[in-house]
Amino acid sequence: MQKAIIGRKVGMTQLFDEAGKVVPVTIIEAGPCVVTQKKTVEKEGYCAIQLGFGDVNERKLSKGEAGHLKKNSLPMKKHLKEFRFDGDTALNVGDIVKADIFGEGDRVDVTGISKGKGFAGTIKRWNGQRTPTTHGGGPVHRHAGSMGANSTPSRIMKGKKMPGHMGAEQVTIQNLDVVKVDPELNVIAVRGAIPGPKGGIVFLKNTVKNV
Repeated sequence: MQKAIIGRKVGMTQLFDEAGKVVPVTIIEAGPCVVTQKKTVEKEGYCAIQLGFGDVNERKLSKGEAGHLKKNSLPMKKHLKEFRFDGDTALNVGDIVKADIFGEGDRVDVTGISKGKGFAGTIKRWNGQRTPTTHGGGPVHRHAGSMGANSTPSRIMKGKKMPGHMGAEQVTIQNLDVVKVDPELNVIAVRGAIPGPKGGIVFLKNTVKNV
């Protein structure tokens, strides 16, 4: 069964497994989500469901977003996300998806927006090496250095790793173990780190890797 849910990153902590070993986990407030749209092969050409997460006042939505939800008498939701599936799903418009859709031992892919770092140099952005700090190195210890050839081709080649905007982009961490699920609190604990800051919106789905 293919499963998916929208959540909010709470933060990191640690749990202990049966052997007493420390397991680093990220706590995710997952759902409850409402199915706001269902797409089928017959109508749209592919199978997918759209989930809504986070209650919001109607005045904070656009007329199109509010009308989309009102059409099926659904509550106003701040975050909408479509999850594409290989085949048809048993979920229908109006159904509630909670954290217990996943179970301990499941493996998931978690997608989020990474922390923004602003304008970063080549050392921070691309893990470049700095120049020696002695013997006349000059005030260029963290500069990018040579940009390439001289007369030919007389330009910087496309793809050169240079300073620029870092972070604030979509990142997916694959194949994370679901360590614990608390249906009452709508909380999922996954092993390891996930993208984004505390309070950031994340999307969980069955892993695409067959392990």
